[in-house]
Amino acid sequence: MSIHDKTLKLVTNLDRAAIEARLADVRKAAQAASLADVTGALAGFEGAPRAQMEEKVKNALKALATKPEQKSLSAQLELVEINLPNLK
Repeated sequence: MSIHDKTLKLVTNLDRAAIEARLADVRKAAQAASLADVTGALAGFEGAPRAQMEEKVKNALKALATKPEQKSLSAQLELVEINLPNLK
């Protein structure tokens, strides 16, 4: 993801598959950017209960807090965070 990415559309009705797909995209982008702390925070989210997934997203956001150049990754994680209540 780069500065030239499309504007993030606020979507609040993502289901588990869509949430996991976004997290996989963020993890892949973090790997490409050599952000081991973010990649590690997002390891093993697949099929995780909501509470575990919330913790992983929060840890990844904390890791990105000191990396303003990675705003697009933070925005994607914030979108996921908004949608976590949709998990069943």
